[in-house]
Amino acid sequence: MDAQLEQSSAAPAVVPPPARRRHRGMLRYPLVRQLVRFTGVGIVCTVTSLALYAFLRPWIGAQLANAVALVLTSLLNTALNRRLTFKITERKRMKRDHLNGLIVILVALLLTGGSLGVLHWLNPDATVTDELWTTTLSGFIATAVRFTLLRHWIFRRARHR
Repeated sequence: MDAQLEQSSAAPAVVPPPARRRHRGMLRYPLVRQLVRFTGVGIVCTVTSLALYAFLRPWIGAQLANAVALVLTSLLNTALNRRLTFKITERKRMKRDHLNGLIVILVALLLTGGSLGVLHWLNPDATVTDELWTTTLSGFIATAVRFTLLRHWIFRRARHR
């Protein structure tokens, strides 16, 4: 009997794998689920970035306000996309993910900063509202590029979650 107790206590407990959610319709595709979550994160970060830009613009100018707002919200964006969009919860490679996220934000900075430069070249008296519209519209292109780079480069290990 003691031998049986030793064997049963020494045997590893069998833990069933977590149940996988079954999605219906379009949500059965990981890309669609990721796009939905990415959009939610994007809305939060865009509103935050626009608010930071509008707040900083009078003191530091359009280009610098754009850069500061993008860099600060980039850190938030990468953290939220890592956790919510791509379901990466472990701390492994977190620093590398954030550094790569900053590289990706340079693309957005070039697109939005370039669009501001074109706006001011075409209309030197552009208002803050004009600048916000310009950075928002160019931000849509930057967002598509960002999602592609996040999905296929930075978080490719979690592309099918």
